[in-house]
Amino acid sequence: VQLQASGGGLVQAGGSLRLSCAASRRTFNSVRMGWFRQAPGKEREFVAAISVRGDSIDYADSVKGRFTIYRDRNMYAVNLQMNGLKPEDTAVYYCAAGVVGATQAAYWGQGTQVTVSS
Repeated sequence: VQLQASGGGLVQAGGSLRLSCAASRRTFNSVRMGWFRQAPGKEREFVAAISVRGDSIDYADSVKGRFTIYRDRNMYAVNLQMNGLKPEDTAVYYCAAGVVGATQAAYWGQGTQVTVSS
């Protein structure tokens, strides 16, 4: 299973970024997918996940109301729209497939760096 993450970068506080995770059609249509992040010196933490049909979505409390996860069925991608970014959102963001609850995933993509300046 290959997951290709893209869209990270440097943005000022209050700004927006959109992350994208491209998967194969088979993966996209068969497993719950999501995003995790890991800040320097901290453990990796759950950000958001979306069910196969998109009818069940979960967010970490820290991003509720600011981040939106959604499926792009034309591109077989799971995107994370991040608005109102804060310096504490700075982390390496990882795409995941086969997400179980808010702690485990069967497959991981490479990370993409998000840096929010104050």
